[in-house]
Amino acid sequence: MGYRYEIRLSGSGGQGLILAGLILAEAAGIYDGKYVCQSQSYGPEARGGASKSEVIISDEEIDYPKALKPDVLLAMNQTSCDLYCFDLKPNGILIVDSTFVKQLPTTKTIAIPFTAMARKELGKEMVANVVALGSLVFITGAVSIKSLEAALMNRVPRGTEELNRKAMELGVQLAKSYQQGGGF
Repeated sequence: MGYRYEIRLSGSGGQGLILAGLILAEAAGIYDGKYVCQSQSYGPEARGGASKSEVIISDEEIDYPKALKPDVLLAMNQTSCDLYCFDLKPNGILIVDSTFVKQLPTTKTIAIPFTAMARKELGKEMVANVVALGSLVFITGAVSIKSLEAALMNRVPRGTEELNRKAMELGVQLAKSYQQGGGF
C-alpha cells in the first residue's frame, strides 16, 4: 500500500483555514507532484463558527476524498481541538494554537502561540493561518518548504506576498524553536 497522509486543519470561520488547506493542497499536487485531494466544511459558520479543511496527500491515486483517521490535526481554537482530537490516528500529531487552546487532551500536543506571535512579530493576526502552516510543514515534512512558498505566493492576495512570506518563515522558526525546546 502506498503513502497516504491525511491532514485536518480546523478552527473558527474567518481564521483562513480553508485558504491554508488550498495552499497545502497546491503545494503537494502542483509543486511536489503528489496526488492530492482537498475538501472543506464551513456551511453557515463561515464567519465565526466551526470550519475545517482536509488535505489528503498520496503517492497513489486517491479513491476516497475524506480523512478517516488524520495523521495530523491543526486546531486553531479550543472547540476544534475538543471536537476532532480523538479522530487522530494513534501516534498522530496534534498541533494547536496555544493562544486559544488551553486545555490539551494529551501531553503529545505541540502547542505554539500562532496568533499571538503573528500579532507580536508581524502586527497582523490575520496571517496566523500561514504561521501555523509554516510550522505544520516544518514539523511533518508533508510538503517541501519550497513548494509551500510557491503555492503561498500563487494563492495570497496581491500586495500581501511579503507579509505572507514572513508569516510562513515565522512559522518555520517557531517550529524549530519548539523542537529545540526554546521558548516563545
